[in-house]
Amino acid sequence: MTTTTIGRGVRYGEQADRALDLWVKLSRAHASFSRRSEAHIRSFGLTPPQFSVLECLGHKGCLSFGELCKKLMVSGGNMTVVVDNLVKEGLVERIRSGTDRRRIHVALTAAGKRLIGRIFPRHAEAIAAAAEVLSPTEQEWLAALLKKLGRSIQDSASG
Repeated sequence: MTTTTIGRGVRYGEQADRALDLWVKLSRAHASFSRRSEAHIRSFGLTPPQFSVLECLGHKGCLSFGELCKKLMVSGGNMTVVVDNLVKEGLVERIRSGTDRRRIHVALTAAGKRLIGRIFPRHAEAIAAAAEVLSPTEQEWLAALLKKLGRSIQDSASG
């Protein structure tokens, strides 16, 4: 495939054009969905990373610092700052392992459990409202396709 000019109407081949069109639409949908979600999260006085930690611990329970980073797909350096701020606010606590002092777990405090218990249902409703343009069947179909796409890309990168 050869392209001689760059500009409007340039084509890169049927397969590439289709994939590029998908990428643009996926990126724009993700950006729109993320902006709506982040605005809703900020209305609770939290940053999106803080909310993510509270939500993860609320649904998964106490996790090691490494497990939390892996679940949220963030680096330890970024997570340290987020957890530090949540500790200062009394929403999470660090718990040292009894058998390995280097291993640290993060858990919700009673105040953190109350907060996520109060705000998560409202956030779930906001996400449902944002997705309601798609029927329930379309939402399930799109979720399955995105999972397939994501796993395929992940598998090809690691293999």
